[in-house]
Formats: sequence, C-alpha cells, structure tokens
Amino acid sequence: MQKKYVGAIDQGTTSTRFILFNKSSNIVSSHQLEHKQFYPKPGYVEHDALEIWQNTKKVIFQTLQKSKINAGEIAAIGITNQRETTVLWNPETGIPYHKAVVWQDMRTDNICQKLSAKLGEDFFKKKTGLPLSTYFSGPKIKWLLDNDPESKKAAENGKLLFGTMDSWLIWNLTGGINGGKHITDVTNASRTMLMNLENLQWDEELLGIFEIPNKILPEIRPSSDSDLYGYSKVPEIFSQKIPICGDLGDQQAALFGQNCLKKGEAKNTYGTGCFLLMNTGLEIVYSTHGLLTTVACQIDKNPATYALEGSIAIAGSLVQWFRDNFGLITSSEKIEKLARSVEDNGGLYFVPAFSGLFAPHWNNSARGILVGLTHFINKGHMARAILEATAFQTKEVFDAMMKDSGLDLKHLKVDGGMTANDLLMQFQADILDVQVIRPVITETTALGAAYAAGLAVGFWKDTDILAANWKADNCWQPAMKSEHRKYEYSRWQKAIQRSLDWVE
Repeated sequence: MQKKYVGAIDQGTTSTRFILFNKSSNIVSSHQLEHKQFYPKPGYVEHDALEIWQNTKKVIFQTLQKSKINAGEIAAIGITNQRETTVLWNPETGIPYHKAVVWQDMRTDNICQKLSAKLGEDFFKKKTGLPLSTYFSGPKIKWLLDNDPESKKAAENGKLLFGTMDSWLIWNLTGGINGGKHITDVTNASRTMLMNLENLQWDEELLGIFEIPNKILPEIRPSSDSDLYGYSKVPEIFSQKIPICGDLGDQQAALFGQNCLKKGEAKNTYGTGCFLLMNTGLEIVYSTHGLLTTVACQIDKNPATYALEGSIAIAGSLVQWFRDNFGLITSSEKIEKLARSVEDNGGLYFVPAFSGLFAPHWNNSARGILVGLTHFINKGHMARAILEATAFQTKEVFDAMMKDSGLDLKHLKVDGGMTANDLLMQFQADILDVQVIRPVITETTALGAAYAAGLAVGFWKDTDILAANWKADNCWQPAMKSEHRKYEYSRWQKAIQRSLDWVE
C-alpha cells in the first residue's frame, strides 16, 4: 500500500492531538481531546498519565475514522510532548505509581533550595545548561522517590520506569507490558537536569546528587532515527504495524517545524506557556542573561545541534484563567474583541507570576500582580493587559537572547494558538521593534514531529524539501514610536520588580 501520510502525536499540557500530514506538509485530518488538570495543593499541578494514554488512542482512532485513511497508508509516526512532566510507572502492570508531576509544579522548591545552598546556583549549568529549578524533571523524580516508599522500593527492585510523556507514549505504543521500548530523545533528555550536554549521556555524578538509579531511565536516542524506536503494537487502533521513529520536546519540535534549522534562526511559540528558541548550530552557548541552553535536535547519525531558550510559564493559560475564573468572556478567542473595546491598557499591567517567574528572572518566590488600577479601568483594559503581558515577557527573553548570542534578529517566526490574535501579534511587533511572521501552518509543533519521523523513513528526502514547504501567512511590521515603546516597557519592568520575592 502506498505511503501517503505521516502521523504526529502532539501531547500537550492541556490536550492531546493526532494529526496526519501529506507530503506537502498540509494537514489532512486531526482530532483533539483535553485532559483533566489536578491542583491538589497550592503550587501542585498533576495529570493522569493513564487518561492521557487513553486519549491518545482515542484521537488516533477518531482521526483515522473521520478521514477513512487506512493505517497502511501511514509511513511513520512522530511524537512531540509537554516537556519535563514526570511519570513513574510499573513495567509489569503498566500502571503509574501516582499522577504525573507537571512541568509547572513547584513542590520541589525545597529540594532546589537545599541543593543550591550546597552546590551553588551554577553547578548544574556547567553540565546541563539549565539553572536549578522546579521546572525540570530531576528534582521531580527525587521528590517522588523521597516521598513515596513504594516507588523507592520499586526503583531499587527494577520494577519502576521513569519517563517524560514521550517515553510513556512510546512505551505504550510499542507494546507496553509486552515488550514496550523504554526510549527518549536527546531534546527531552536535555530537560531532565540529568543529561550531560556535551556527550548526550546520562551523567553519573548528577544521578548521584539526585539519588536516582540509572536503571529507571530510558535509552537516549536521536530525535529522528532511521534505526527506529520500534513499531506500533496497538491492534485496537492500528490494523498494521507502523514505524515509531520521531521524538522531539514540543518547543524543539516547533523550532524544527518552523524550519529554523540554521544558526541564528528563531521562533516563538504561544501556547500554555511561551517559548522563544534560537538555533545556535553545533555550538553550546551558555547563557549569562537568564536563558536555558538546550539540545535543538539530532537527525539520525548527525551531530546534535543546540539552542538558546527563553521559557515563560504563563501565556495562553492566562487567557484561560481569565475566561474560567471571571466569566467575562465565554471563549478564549473573544478576548481580542474585548481588548479592542479600549484604545490602550489605561496604565494597567499584569504580571502573571502564578508559579513564580521563569526566564530571565528564575524567581520561584514571585507571584502574580495587577498594577495601575484606577476608577478609569474596565474589563477591556484588563483584557488588553492580559494580552500585553505575553508580549512584554517575550521582549524580556528576546533582549536576553540578543545579548547572549551577539546577534541582531530582524524578524521572529511565531506559531501556536495565540498567533490567531492579530491585536497581540501587532503589539508584539511594536514592542520588539522587529517583523513578526506567522506561517500558513501554525501547528508547527506537530509538524516538527512529523518531519522527524518522515525523514527517518525517507518520506521526505532531506530538509531542503521541508524548507520549500514553509510559507508565510501574515506579517506584522512595527508601528509604535520609539519613545512610547520605551515608556511602556519601563512600566512593565517596574511592575515586574513589584512581583518579585512575594513569598518569604
């Protein structure tokens, strides 16, 4: 049967999707399901990994049903995932020992503080490119093993596996308890605080510090692997075995899907959080301005490429919070109309430090604030301040990236759900003073995973073909006067200072 499509599983923070792409990189069919968010304590965020696996099977099944495409027409499947979210499960039963600890979760703050006091803040940066933070998987694994005697004993007895969501899905897709493959890729491994950036292997010294046994960790493989991770063994959704051979953390997948394959190319993804990445090529650039150094991708036997990243915890989720907690809009899309009901923010600024601040501040003690309230302020001003918060946070990261890289970016490729908001995109161009470009296909995260899998099996011959498929949909040119830009940004920086170190 002719191979006409490549599938991508996009397992995100709030939902899971399956998308089928054709050779022209166009979406042929897709289906999406949300999963439940659990907040058992302040600062705790959890997911049910079993629910996510069931949803994954459902979205694949529904996509094939809607499109009437035969599984035999799918050349390969790639996976992209919310990074850092931590799952520990029993390989004999396939049941997680507890709910997955999500990347936003802050329960490991005490662990991080103790390690920082003992080893210094920069110890981990030298090996991993990452600051010591609640964000990453290593502290989460340690917390789970320290606080759950059953998991600790299972890890010692070889009855426990760790994985980020990609590993959990690959293991289930390739057989689960019947020989499932325990695998991750270099991009996801680089977000654990356990992998050495230079040799791309689990680091024994770091494992010792976190007291994590090596045997629970997945094998690290290239992001696009012609040797294949394995074949699908889920007969209830696939009538035939399909190669599983692409795996990228969501933001690296978006970088790849945006064809930012050369040194100095950058993209910003506006999703639950907001993530600005710049390709630094074969060079590992260690940040001195609050950014992360991470693996961009590894294509088969080629050397890995690296990236600088600015991670913002709250972006699209702020709009959802506004929708769900205040009821002033009935859907996230309606925030633009409400924001356009006023000419400007009315002097109102919103710092969404709900879980502290990520790049470039890395301040776990910051909390969200709304400043500049007067009798004049109405719901339109609040809507506008919420949108502008994402653009202001992006500027902070953008400026830090220019300083670290020594480059002067003239444009920024953007993707993700919030890029449908023209008001936000224009303000982003204005506050950055650069051109903002949205591609025709904004589902670049899933597209990047599809590209990784398709390249591994020869569905796409090389990356030149992928570059030819990329097309711009809309561009925004900066139109704000320099004096006004400086004024607005100075007010934002003033608001940021008032949010810092709120929690003692």
